Amino acid sequence: MSLDQLETAREIVEVVSVQNRFNLADRSSEDVLERCEELGIAFFPWFPLAAGDLAKPGAAVEQIASRHGASPGQVALAWLLKRSPVILPIPGTSSVEHLEQDLAAASLQLSDDELVELESAAG
Repeated sequence: MSLDQLETAREIVEVVSVQNRFNLADRSSEDVLERCEELGIAFFPWFPLAAGDLAKPGAAVEQIASRHGASPGQVALAWLLKRSPVILPIPGTSSVEHLEQDLAAASLQLSDDELVELESAAG
């Protein structure tokens, strides 16, 4: 959904949530997320675990994950949760173990410096 589509939809119905592709590697919906924040609309990031090249060995996500004893997916989820109070990631999973890893991301505390590192690395 584009920003224009969101505004058009709001003229017709009450919009309570938006689901757009949004993750560390793809932040093209940043403007829509910011509008959702202004309006208090829930934002469901599609493909929330994607980190692209940032998760490769030696890259920002992998380094931060190592410092926290976490997985790159946990860092990607923690970043989303810290990024905005209206973001509600729903990562897919096929096992209880993976679900538990995803849930643990909510307690991963990324520092402000780490957020800047992730933002800078993603360009």
